[in-house]
Amino acid sequence: MSVLDDLLASLGGDAAVREVRTCVHWTAVVSRHCGLASSIHYEQHPHGHESVRGVGTLHERSALELAQYATSDMLLEAGIGLAAINSLIDVDEERCVELNAGDWLAERGQGKRVAVVGSFPFIPRLREEVGELWVLERHPSEGELLAEEARNVIPQADIVAITGTALINHTLDELLALCRPESSVMILGGSTPLSPVLFDYGVDVLSGTLVVNTDLVLTLISQGATFRQIKGPGVRLLTMTSSGRR
Repeated sequence: MSVLDDLLASLGGDAAVREVRTCVHWTAVVSRHCGLASSIHYEQHPHGHESVRGVGTLHERSALELAQYATSDMLLEAGIGLAAINSLIDVDEERCVELNAGDWLAERGQGKRVAVVGSFPFIPRLREEVGELWVLERHPSEGELLAEEARNVIPQADIVAITGTALINHTLDELLALCRPESSVMILGGSTPLSPVLFDYGVDVLSGTLVVNTDLVLTLISQGATFRQIKGPGVRLLTMTSSGRR
């Protein structure tokens, strides 16, 4: 069973979908809670030649039905599905601390080899604070590596941080398989499900978001907000560890 299959199987009772927003940077599904996931537009059909199924009626489906979109090979659909999954998760806040992923990586990565899958704003800081840093990206900027280098880099890393969007493009299982058993593994970013199911797959730390002001977040993402622009009163940054401790 894949991580995604297990996540879907772990979801509790269904809920009505009250809102679906697929915006330039973020997708939101509001059911039991407000769930977020990245909106990914690249790959086979960059100009929108591939259509999301059921547009105009998505809000009429149940959250569990919409969550099945996460298995789609179309990235916008998969993002909608992951947002629906996140909207159904009752986050155990007692297992979480309010801690930014970049702070955790900077503290734990001192003198260690760190691989980060995905480009994050804290990367320049990490380059100054960790022993060695590799950043893997599908569309790398200067100083970053192509994502295809993961098979060479990740097995060398003491700490591996993987963007939650790996659930959207269905690469998470492959990336986790590259991690050494003794390495520390984090899944991070606004798409990350704060579900202990991921701990069964060798993940040690989950760093994601909890929406605390749904109306504000919907307004912001509808107006093109990046993640930096929805932080603050709209969401809380939460980190959950497999041990329940920081």
